[in-house]
Amino acid sequence: MLAVCTIMPAFAQKSFDISVINDYSKTKSNVPVVIELKNYGLDVKSAVVTGDGKEIPCQLDDIDQDGRMDELCFITDVAQKSAKKFNITLYDNGKPRNYEPQVYVEMLLSNKKVKESNKQNLYISQLTVDNGTNPYWTLHHHGAAFENDMVAYRIYFDHRQTVDIYGKYLKRLELKETQFYPDKTQKATQYGDDVLWVGSTLGLGTLRGWDGKQPTMLNDVDKRSQRIISRGPIRTIVEVKDKGWTPQSATPGTEPIDMTTLYTLYAGRRECSIDVKFNKPAGNYLLATGFINVKNSTEYSDKKGLRGCWGTDWPVSAKDSVGHKRETVGLGICIPEKYIVSEEPANKDNYAYVVKTDTDELHYKITFCSDNETFGYHSDKDWYNFLKEWKEDLSHPIRIEM
Repeated sequence: MLAVCTIMPAFAQKSFDISVINDYSKTKSNVPVVIELKNYGLDVKSAVVTGDGKEIPCQLDDIDQDGRMDELCFITDVAQKSAKKFNITLYDNGKPRNYEPQVYVEMLLSNKKVKESNKQNLYISQLTVDNGTNPYWTLHHHGAAFENDMVAYRIYFDHRQTVDIYGKYLKRLELKETQFYPDKTQKATQYGDDVLWVGSTLGLGTLRGWDGKQPTMLNDVDKRSQRIISRGPIRTIVEVKDKGWTPQSATPGTEPIDMTTLYTLYAGRRECSIDVKFNKPAGNYLLATGFINVKNSTEYSDKKGLRGCWGTDWPVSAKDSVGHKRETVGLGICIPEKYIVSEEPANKDNYAYVVKTDTDELHYKITFCSDNETFGYHSDKDWYNFLKEWKEDLSHPIRIEM
């Protein structure tokens, strides 16, 4: 007799409980919970998170793009001085579950055959260019753009690497339809738009070099890259890589350094997290960040890394102002004090900081609002109060206990 034996694949899973603890005296809303997966011994392919017996949208991300998932994240609210319990099950089979998208990200090549600015169709995930190549006009909206229902950002893919912003009227995802350039019909139905002219300024939180007097561009770079690391459903991650960058620095004998920057935006959060990783300790490099001095803006600073402004200006250059109106915005940045060398006085271009790190990492956050919002802030007083509350909230992170 011939015995036929079917061998079934052996799938593995791990299930465990965690407690998300809020020691702060206020409720923490839409707080991201991130679990590192490297300690669980699984090549994780899918996951399920439950709280109070209900499934919660979660996300798996391959941060270093090596083919293995590195992080699991989900979003929750935690009341003041309390804890919430969640069950997490990891599987080494299947695919990540589909949840309703709460964020969106895109990169597109400009298609010269398509005249409409909101109907481009050459979607890509990454692009790398050599020194001397400027893809600014090759990419639609000049680089990666990403959003949640409150805010949208884009990153210029050139020597400036400026972070620019798109303000909204209503809470919704819009970039897939407007592609950062709403048409007349969309504007008439309260779609958002570009609300900030950045030029060669620091925009909002752009990281550059420092020559001892002013910020410097990222000109001397061997290779420059942008790529989409994560498309959602609850956070987007865009990576910008500058390989072989030689910053103009006040420090003699500056050598090239590799810099990788992750821009992360979560659902339900105004701020974008900026996480920079160098290929070696960067203590010899002076850097600069901050934000544009919006015309006629007022300023707030706590002199400890929190700074903001509120002002009104045209969102485009004078020659492109037809069809636009002056826009009022609030900008903000929060930098840990340990990185700050100096807070520079405002000049005609920027509210700048000189920063450096003695390690191979640098972390800070940016945020903004548009006065167009039906859900946001409409005076410098209210905006600065928000910034103070924002920093206080960031200063009291959640704790995770297994």
